[in-house]
Amino acid sequence: VNKYYKQKQYIEKVDKNGKHLGYIEKLEAHKKGLLHRGFGIILLYKNFILLQHRKHPAFDGVLDLSSASHQLLENNKFESLTEAVIKSLEREWNLNKKDLVGEIKNLGYVYYKSKDPKSIYTEHEICEILITEVKDKPIPNLDFAYGTLLAGKQQLKNKKSKIYSNLAPWVIEAIKQNKL
Repeated sequence: VNKYYKQKQYIEKVDKNGKHLGYIEKLEAHKKGLLHRGFGIILLYKNFILLQHRKHPAFDGVLDLSSASHQLLENNKFESLTEAVIKSLEREWNLNKKDLVGEIKNLGYVYYKSKDPKSIYTEHEICEILITEVKDKPIPNLDFAYGTLLAGKQQLKNKKSKIYSNLAPWVIEAIKQNKL
């Protein structure tokens, strides 16, 4: 298993309104299904959404947004959302801010709770959904992904498609709440 996922990291514990309640160790939050803040970033390449075939202890093998992660507690304060997104893109896609076209836009958040049928983990998040474009199609860091897939928005929304049936629960929730 990837060393990154074994690191002791602290994430923001929140209520259903997104109100800050403190912090909690990341693995503990996922083992106990405690509500916390997370984010998903969508990378657009030539009007297609770049999906990540997720390699992760929780929800391993699902099709995810381009990257999904958390703002971490560092030096007694949480990273800004932009900082956390850029770190995630660097870690999982070898991208930095200059590889992005324009601003990172926030599409709003989704609330969801979903137990991973193949692990001991539960995702229970208020998940900010963000979007930006990339100039060139990036190559994923295979420590975090089995591969990638380019999909159009209509493909993602087609409930009869093989893509839809393999989407992460938070992606399906984002579709249901018209965030994609």
